[in-house]
Amino acid sequence: MEYAIIRVPAAALRRKPGHPREMVNQLLFGEAVKVLRTKNEQWVKVRSLHDDYEGWLTSSMLIPASKEAVKMNHPVVTTGLLDSLMIGNEKMMIPAGSTLPFFEAGKGKLGEMEYVFNGYSRDRFSQEPATAWIIQLAKTWLHAPYLWGGRTILGVDCSGFVQVIFKQAGIDLPRDAWQQAQIGKPVKKLEDALPGDLAFFDNRESIVHTGILLGNGEIIHASGSVRIDDINSRGIINRETGKRTARLRAIRRVV
Repeated sequence: MEYAIIRVPAAALRRKPGHPREMVNQLLFGEAVKVLRTKNEQWVKVRSLHDDYEGWLTSSMLIPASKEAVKMNHPVVTTGLLDSLMIGNEKMMIPAGSTLPFFEAGKGKLGEMEYVFNGYSRDRFSQEPATAWIIQLAKTWLHAPYLWGGRTILGVDCSGFVQVIFKQAGIDLPRDAWQQAQIGKPVKKLEDALPGDLAFFDNRESIVHTGILLGNGEIIHASGSVRIDDINSRGIINRETGKRTARLRAIRRVV
């Protein structure tokens, strides 16, 4: 198996093989990977084809696919926070941002497995990314709990939140905040920023946090949970405590 597609709602990607190992990412239903190596037949090291992120997962979460199938442009993604998909007579819930391979007229194919999906979806390349839509979509994630490595409404980290929101808008971003901070055009001052711009924050050394600017001195980000806080030129101010929680390092425009 050289290439494969995720067949479960969200597959835990771990730093090293083994269930007790740290989860560093999640791969969503329909996302494609290149298989790099295997260990004891159960554990597989993969590289995600949409952001080159590497890690280990169990082979049961994959369905083999041809190189041609995974390299094709599959533009339809789900936009409902959790929507049902049918495989035969069995229902599976899949999260927002899942990819729907070979999807047309409510039906699609995952490797040799056929599925039916009637939930909310979007052809992410059918129109230009709209800032207002991105912000509206981001706000539907409010109160989602923070989870290191997470990319779903049931648990998400700061860069995972940004990545999945922008994926649905047709913009593929890298996985980690420091990588995302190298994409797009720099915005010199917060006063020059527009709604939908990405803000990045550091710990005086490296970039460790990110969020989406909403305008009017507000930012939506995953910190404890997905929340809206105030922001000024120095950083984020927690609305509940009034304390600054993150130091502003950079702003980038990707829309």
